[in-house]
Amino acid sequence: MSKALEQIATLKSHGFVVIRALADAARCAEIRRAARAQLLAKAAPLEYEADLHYPGAPASRRAGGGETVRRLLNAYDRDRVFRCWAAWPSIVDWMQMYFGEPVMLTKAHHNCIMTKHPVYGSLTGWHRDARYWSFKRNNLISAWLALESETVRNGALRFVPGSHRIALPSDCFDHAQFFHARPEHHPEMAALLQTAVLPALGAGDAVFFHCNTLHAAGANFSNKIKYSLAFAYHGSSNPPLPGSRSASMPEVALTPSNDAPCCAQDRRADHFPLPDR
Repeated sequence: MSKALEQIATLKSHGFVVIRALADAARCAEIRRAARAQLLAKAAPLEYEADLHYPGAPASRRAGGGETVRRLLNAYDRDRVFRCWAAWPSIVDWMQMYFGEPVMLTKAHHNCIMTKHPVYGSLTGWHRDARYWSFKRNNLISAWLALESETVRNGALRFVPGSHRIALPSDCFDHAQFFHARPEHHPEMAALLQTAVLPALGAGDAVFFHCNTLHAAGANFSNKIKYSLAFAYHGSSNPPLPGSRSASMPEVALTPSNDAPCCAQDRRADHFPLPDR
């Protein structure tokens, strides 16, 4: 069995799989520099911590840390270096092998650079990404690229293995669709969280996970911003439902030929200047 097929089998069983060294150090550095430049420029569209009111976030935009950015949205259209990674041949080939058909990139979901800040960066409760996604089938895969080390200290992702295959009662979720199973009501559901794992990632490592996999992320207790790049993919026979948020942005049909070298000398003049560090 090929390595890719082994990884796909792991994802189908566990709901996620870690792929080590998917991006090399030079590529991570370039993506990270582009992300930092856009964060410094406060280039719209942005998502602010204060607007979501997650635990640990500033109370409002006017409060201390109120202008803390949580995500740089619409990464695909921000910069060629992000588009290049979204259509990276090894990712597209992997996804095509998983779905068994041509691959589509949704621009309505994920499609962002996560910028988890110290102090004001919030934690994210247990949830399934499919909670607000509307497709013919709940079968999408997210690809999360770590641009530096991701550990419990700086708020790495945690996953509940096998949760994508479990039917979870609706009363285990709150009004915002976060998972809050009470032991006295659903002891078997609450026990699920005790099986959660936190795969530590290094720069260039990626984790691919199913849209129904329960996952969460802690706060950033380090002294620097943690950058990650996330895109979501689905098969061509699984379109977004008309009129839904999932259908609000045009999708991208992906083939390996979409890719081109992502190197500094290949950048167009209209891109953001790259900071030194």
